[in-house]
Amino acid sequence: MKFGAFGLRLNKYDLFSHSLTRRFFIAVGIVLLFTLGRSGMALASDGGTIDTGDTAWILVSTALVMLMTPGLGIFYAGMARKKNVLGTMMHSFFILCLISVQWILFGYTLSFGSDVGGIIGGLDYIGLRGVGTEPYGTIPHILFMMFQGMFAIITVALITGAIAERVKFSAVVIFAVLWATFIYDPLCHWVWGGGWLGKLGALDFAGGIVVHISCGVSALVAAIVVGGRRGFPKVAMPPHNLGLTVIGMGLLWFGWFGFNAGSALGANGNAAMALVTTNTAAAVGTLTWVFIEWKHRGKPTVLGAISGAVAGLGTITPASGFVTPGVAILIGFLGGFVCYFAVTILKPYLKYDDSLDVFGIHGIGGIIGSLSIGLFASIGAKGLFTGDPSQLWKQFIAVAVTIVFSAVGTYIILKIVNALVGLRVTEEDEVLGLDLTQHGENGYQLF
Repeated sequence: MKFGAFGLRLNKYDLFSHSLTRRFFIAVGIVLLFTLGRSGMALASDGGTIDTGDTAWILVSTALVMLMTPGLGIFYAGMARKKNVLGTMMHSFFILCLISVQWILFGYTLSFGSDVGGIIGGLDYIGLRGVGTEPYGTIPHILFMMFQGMFAIITVALITGAIAERVKFSAVVIFAVLWATFIYDPLCHWVWGGGWLGKLGALDFAGGIVVHISCGVSALVAAIVVGGRRGFPKVAMPPHNLGLTVIGMGLLWFGWFGFNAGSALGANGNAAMALVTTNTAAAVGTLTWVFIEWKHRGKPTVLGAISGAVAGLGTITPASGFVTPGVAILIGFLGGFVCYFAVTILKPYLKYDDSLDVFGIHGIGGIIGSLSIGLFASIGAKGLFTGDPSQLWKQFIAVAVTIVFSAVGTYIILKIVNALVGLRVTEEDEVLGLDLTQHGENGYQLF
């Protein structure tokens, strides 16, 4: 063992100790220098149609969605064990910074650049070349870019909850960049950037397909490939600080208004409807989970209440701008009901260690919500029960494609990361905790 100046054990698997890892970051640095040298900021169009009210709302929405990622870190950290609280928070906070840069350099252009065969965006906007204050609809183009970037950030961060407490930080860093580039960016382009799923007619108002299904399925694959935590499932691993988790949930719920209502890209009636359906589904998801748990296990728990809230929020996300508050009640109920049994019945039956239930809540919720559009859409689109049966088939195709693409792509990326730096910490490091072994710090220090 090696100890630092404060008596803390230093990580013997330092991020830059592996030659292949050094080459990876050197390559990233070369891309950075190249894109910065070629990038240019466009000026606003003289004949632009930028609306100040819409711009103000999307500015606020961008900040709200940004807040969700550190909120997610707090939410996850409270559910981890106390020896892993800082390591769990670090995943979300570092990914916020890492994917912010990836998005500006090439993530945005791969997602929203000119369509190349329906598969990927072109390099029109590499390094934000040509992205400035010119109008994109009724808001500045650069604002649209940053709003969308916040979605990419939190989608990657969500996956880390499935593999918390046992993965090397170096592996998380490399995985985050590769997954954002090869899974999120193409999928985003397919649905929102002019790609083939969007042309097919598949709908996703705020991220059921692009965000929740992709991260949920990827989380399940990651949990299986990495393997369970030491002692799972025989050793109890309860949350160490549910107070932190409740605070994180409050930040997530608050930020979700920007996530869903901001996806209207304007201060308009569609944004107002999305805000109301979002709050409604979250409330119903909470009530549903709590009452089922109360009946099933004898006591209503705080962890159950906040799990139900996330289930409701994740389930309504893809449909939030397409349905009425009455339908949002049904969708919130379905989210709370199905996700409860996915977490309490399906997960123990299949014996996979999704540490913080990313698949059971986000993945399952995203599937339900995305298919709900094909059933209940009535605002800006129609579903099976409102006059267009074909929409359900389009949603089914999008869901199935996303599941397969995310699962296969994530598996390949995990194998690459494992070959580069390895995925898991040693058994000794896992016992000591990732705070100490990966970061040289303690979340709770007694003097």
